[in-house]
Amino acid sequence: MESWGRGISKMTELCSAGGLPEPSYLVEGSDFWVVFKKDIYNAEYLEALGLNNRQVNAVLFAREKGKITNSDYQVLTGIFRETATRDIKELIDKKLFKSSGIRGAGAYYTLN
Repeated sequence: MESWGRGISKMTELCSAGGLPEPSYLVEGSDFWVVFKKDIYNAEYLEALGLNNRQVNAVLFAREKGKITNSDYQVLTGIFRETATRDIKELIDKKLFKSSGIRGAGAYYTLN
């Protein structure tokens, strides 16, 4: 691949197509490394972090859709707003979610 000059772009495309994070590239002196990262947003890993089923489903939803709102969380899990807010705050505290910075009705959360 590299002889065609497309190695880096091809690796990036294949990782994206496979649902994995894009690799990072490190150059130090004459050394060159490609770092492939495992997708940590899977049910097994999230459960190991101590997340409840609602939170695991919310993280997977945000991974698929790109973001989640408090209303999305309520509909997805069938819970009340206060519980959704508490669960989302815990996901922010565990650094899995980050807030959009918007408060109120337009607020949404994305994966960190």
